[in-house]
Amino acid sequence: MLSSPLVAIRNLNKSYSRGSQIIQVLSDINLDIREGEFLALMGPSGSGKSTLLNLIAGIDKPDSGSVNIGSIDITTLSETDLAHWRANHVGFIFQFYNLIPVLTAFENVELPLLLTSLSRKERREHAEAALRAVNLEDRMEHYPSQLSGGQQQRVAIARAVVTDPAILVADEPTGDLDKVSATDILELMRRLNYELGKTIIMVTHDPRAAEKARIVKHLEKGIMNEH
Repeated sequence: MLSSPLVAIRNLNKSYSRGSQIIQVLSDINLDIREGEFLALMGPSGSGKSTLLNLIAGIDKPDSGSVNIGSIDITTLSETDLAHWRANHVGFIFQFYNLIPVLTAFENVELPLLLTSLSRKERREHAEAALRAVNLEDRMEHYPSQLSGGQQQRVAIARAVVTDPAILVADEPTGDLDKVSATDILELMRRLNYELGKTIIMVTHDPRAAEKARIVKHLEKGIMNEH
């Protein structure tokens, strides 16, 4: 018997107002994602894929529908509870890394741990382990400006996994990288999924990136196409 999905999305709708016009971004989305899955969300620009990712990550709220992650419908949480839930359950990987330039690689990775009850020694151990996992133990004291784009994205991935989140969400993680660096980052994400069992939800427009995922879903004008 199959276990319950880690992520269960039901009848999800999201629209935005542009002046007097209502733009429907997502229409009646239903989606299950199981623990340990690596899902790629594909679709043209404006298809709603980043909006869906933001709803799963608790960055945005839908007009209607539910987003159950574990046993929690995150659409019912207050902003304060949602922020706390995100800090404990979601790791973020962005296209442009979002590293803090005045902090070293180690300090950038340690940052999410400052919100936890870990001691300084425990934070150091966790951050060092995350940087080792992305093969950057020799760059811990380097600042982002001293790292290549691929290395900066590795730091961002280490920061995303350091709290051992339930899900990793990646929005065009290779979009700002050259082909070689992009291949390295995708292989790292595949390894996080296959070897460490990380549940990954990745938005991409690149078919080569989607090939690393176990499941590919397509969005077209806010509607999920099954193929």
